[in-house]
Amino acid sequence: MLPDFQNNKSLFTAFIQQHQPLVYNTALGILQNKEDAEETAQDVFVEVYHQYKSFKGDSSISTWLYRITTNKCIDLLRKRKSKKRFAYITNLFTPETNEPVADIALFSHPGIIAENKEKAVYLMKAIEQLPANQKTAFILCEMEMLSYKEIAEIMQLSLSSVEALLFRARQNLRKTLEQFYKKL
Repeated sequence: MLPDFQNNKSLFTAFIQQHQPLVYNTALGILQNKEDAEETAQDVFVEVYHQYKSFKGDSSISTWLYRITTNKCIDLLRKRKSKKRFAYITNLFTPETNEPVADIALFSHPGIIAENKEKAVYLMKAIEQLPANQKTAFILCEMEMLSYKEIAEIMQLSLSSVEALLFRARQNLRKTLEQFYKKL
């Protein structure tokens, strides 16, 4: 059970400070955009503030936060995708240039250490192309270093479903990255 945040603001501030890196880094890994990650992190903590009583303690606090964060990120990506579709249709009738949603070249994630920025950018572009569930599972596993069991809890899937998602994500990345390395 979580303490009553609404009656103890300093306790909630301490909670945010303790869990901010987990929430922000997860959002950054999924969204690949600093501003979106910051906004999503704020949204997560607003939801925690209003919904802290719904935490029953069936899982760890970090699992609960990962679940909220990934759901917020997936919702944002879905909205972004539908806006892109609408923008494409609109551009057929009124041609204007739309700027890309995220500048991947400027993307940096604390969990990624890459000697070659071009390879890191290409990897992030390849991850971005994965279907949402594969992308989420891959980021939670490879960047956040969570176990399959933790990922299954966060994504509310069976362990075998997580294994299958990660297998397909790695296959898709291998295909995409093979093309990149053949060009070198």
